[in-house]
Amino acid sequence: QVQLVESGGGLVQPGGSLRLSCAASGSISSIYFMAWYRQTPGNQREAVALISSGGSTTYADSVKGRFTISRDNDKNTRYLQMNSLKPEDTAVYYCNLRSQAGNYWGQGTQVTVSP
Repeated sequence: QVQLVESGGGLVQPGGSLRLSCAASGSISSIYFMAWYRQTPGNQREAVALISSGGSTTYADSVKGRFTISRDNDKNTRYLQMNSLKPEDTAVYYCNLRSQAGNYWGQGTQVTVSP
């Protein structure tokens, strides 16, 4: 079993920055990739950024050039650095880890971008 715990959300003004963290624990092996998703009320969860086991990254068009996904394998932690935040980035952000053992989600962390 794998547990994912997100942190780092909060309230920030437009143009500001936040860094989300996702700490993984448990039986972690044979990871395919780790991703960040976000969801707003009434909408489906959408993928924001992904980092593969080999380190390659993929971003949604809406966040390219502003968000950066990274990892610290020693700490089993993944990060999402979010810069130049916009009100439309407001959402609950979830980390997701997919491995040979299964598909795991964190509990989510709220990000609110507002003046």
